[in-house]
Amino acid sequence: MKGRKESMINRIILFIIDSVGIGALPDAEKFGDSGANTLGNIAISQGGINLPNLQNIGLGNIDDIVGVAPIKSPTGSFGRAIEFSNGKDTTTGHWELAGLHLTESFKTFPEGFPKDVIERLENKIGRRVLGNKPASGTAILDELGEEHMKTGYPIVYTSADSVLQIAAHEDIIPLDELYTMCRIARKIMMGDNAVARIIARPFIGDPGNFIRTHNRRDFSLDPFGQTVLDIAEGEGFDVIGIGKIGDIFNGRGITHSVHTKSNMDGIDKTIEYINKRNRGIIFTNLVEFDSLYGHRRDPKGYKRALEEMDERIPEILNAMKDDDIIIITADHGNDPTFRGTDHTREYIPILIYGNKIKANVNIGTRKSFADIAATISDIFEIPSTDKGESFKELII
Repeated sequence: MKGRKESMINRIILFIIDSVGIGALPDAEKFGDSGANTLGNIAISQGGINLPNLQNIGLGNIDDIVGVAPIKSPTGSFGRAIEFSNGKDTTTGHWELAGLHLTESFKTFPEGFPKDVIERLENKIGRRVLGNKPASGTAILDELGEEHMKTGYPIVYTSADSVLQIAAHEDIIPLDELYTMCRIARKIMMGDNAVARIIARPFIGDPGNFIRTHNRRDFSLDPFGQTVLDIAEGEGFDVIGIGKIGDIFNGRGITHSVHTKSNMDGIDKTIEYINKRNRGIIFTNLVEFDSLYGHRRDPKGYKRALEEMDERIPEILNAMKDDDIIIITADHGNDPTFRGTDHTREYIPILIYGNKIKANVNIGTRKSFADIAATISDIFEIPSTDKGESFKELII
């Protein structure tokens, strides 16, 4: 470790419950999100939610959640954070968690992509494309999936996020070809047309019964500056990305990346890597909360998925070693009871647990997601990104 003294903490598990916001930010009105509260509104709409293991760490002590009451002596530290960056998308949230502030939001295309962009894409891939408009990922399959199967033309669409998505049936356009199309789109969508992510959206099935598969891939921009992941890797630490983490950072600062098929697979992989011999950061994202329940406005399914995850929290904690800590948080909101189908600008919860972590400590409302990156740097005694303020002294 470049001659530095050993930290008392060997590993930090950064565990992202994708989209689980915990209340509208003070500036939510600017984003059209006043009143959004992913976790709180799910609980209200479903007559309560049962998350005893997260409650035990301190979840109910952060905010009012029906069914998750505050307890007198939580086993962990707890708080929430404001998003400093100008956005509410996956890339912005994760990059801020890793220590970057985006003062300008990524470009979006609410009217679809410019004609010259589509023509360049069609010329490069040798096929026409369908769609070229903002759409729900499932609705556009219902609308254009059958035509895609007849013509072989991929479906191009976007959303309120800074993304260009390409959907194709796995029997019509093989995965390798779809990924190649996305790499071509990535090269086109740079400069003035740069979007945060190009997303491959493969699906299977027949008209009226299309199902998106787990073979999604994201092709992201490189982070514009050094993240805590880059710094940790440079200092000789392992940085293991589980789920879409490797894609979000375009492989930067990641020493090992593993894709997952589901939330439960993400938990399995997290436990697997906790049980391996490594030192540094295990960075996990559980995407189905966002993709299957938030965007599809399914509070019942969201609640069920949260309770299923909570049941497995003891497995994660029991696998942890004496010098491991876990930080459980989110990257933005996606309130399934809210209007539209887009992300919502919210606080994120922060729960910290480990044998070296003080119990029943309220770290308060942090001014930036980047406080997590600053804390990781402080714990590992490595350089910081100069964004955020560490809360190490409060919790250790």
